[in-house]
Amino acid sequence: MRILHTADWHIGKQLNSTSLIEDQEYILKKIIEIAKEERPDVLVVAGDIYDRSIPPVEAVELLDKTFNKILLELNIPIIAIAGNHDNGDRISFASGILKNNRLFIEGRLKSTVDKIVLEDEYGPVNFYVIPYADPAYVRDLYGDRDIRTYNDAMKSIMKGINYDMNLEQRNIAITHGFITGIEEPQTCESERILYVGGTDYISYEHFKQFNYTALGHLHRQQRAGDERIRYSGSPLKYSFSEEKHTKGIKLIDIDSCGNANIRFKELRPLRDLRIIRGDLDELLAPGTYRGTNTEDYIHAVLTDEGELIDPIGKLRAVYPNILSMERETTINRDKDSRTSAGEGFRHKTKLDLFKTFYESMTGSEFTSEKSRIIEKLIDEMNKAGRGE
Repeated sequence: MRILHTADWHIGKQLNSTSLIEDQEYILKKIIEIAKEERPDVLVVAGDIYDRSIPPVEAVELLDKTFNKILLELNIPIIAIAGNHDNGDRISFASGILKNNRLFIEGRLKSTVDKIVLEDEYGPVNFYVIPYADPAYVRDLYGDRDIRTYNDAMKSIMKGINYDMNLEQRNIAITHGFITGIEEPQTCESERILYVGGTDYISYEHFKQFNYTALGHLHRQQRAGDERIRYSGSPLKYSFSEEKHTKGIKLIDIDSCGNANIRFKELRPLRDLRIIRGDLDELLAPGTYRGTNTEDYIHAVLTDEGELIDPIGKLRAVYPNILSMERETTINRDKDSRTSAGEGFRHKTKLDLFKTFYESMTGSEFTSEKSRIIEKLIDEMNKAGRGE
């Protein structure tokens, strides 16, 4: 059986108030092209179908159009689950009717986890669908007061699945969450924190009995503790922290013995997310941007010292989709914000305090000449305060 595994579409997302719907339509068409070429037996969407619990109209229309193409024109069944960005009740509306047309959308976790059975030439393949659910919901669902963390919740969910599972058959898990192995998972800014203090972590050990586990939530494609437990990653970059990501989908071939052969197919976007760095004049020079797609979404880091007049306007003339800009001195200040409050300011002179403030704000050395000027100003202020 061939499975096309994708996740984290986040349809309807905006980046710095800029709608990405055109980019999402483009990339979903690319997924449809891959489905047409590879002819998977099922397409899996492992959560975060939408970016918001109440998606905009254009997002709903795009999902409807995409699912229609895959399901009705390509005749490929779809299994989708809710992620933490989705409203489970909304996305599972009319799911009973849709199942008859091989569109399986699981929005809310049930006490008995749904098992979707698909057949190939070797027999049944069982898909256990586990939509996103927080510990409080699972605690109430099972009436178990000991459930405090996401890992506790998954442990309870797996008890029922393991009781039902036939290990002589091929079994697939689909879920959405923070699954961790021995290595630390690679995260990014656009992934919403589920819980504080590490209680959102779920051990990969819960999934080792499956032939493959299709995960959603983390936007970088990666494994989680085992080669058969995988995040497909998001099909698009959704924050500048994802600049270095290679986006795509997973194709998994499950043979008659349950062995999984996993491939990655890259997706190239309509517009990339890029960070550009340099002096303003350098970034505006044709030699810098020639040969690049100036329509990309841009975050500019300016290394100039001193005042600049309308830098964002000048950059936008070359890079029309620039989304944000910052000065490198601001970055340095954020990375090393050792201001007076953090360095025992009560024991420092006014001159020392100003020096610390100046260097943290500008990233430049506080020279002896500047020191003499400020010392003179401080002295004049002190005299004025004493009425001299």
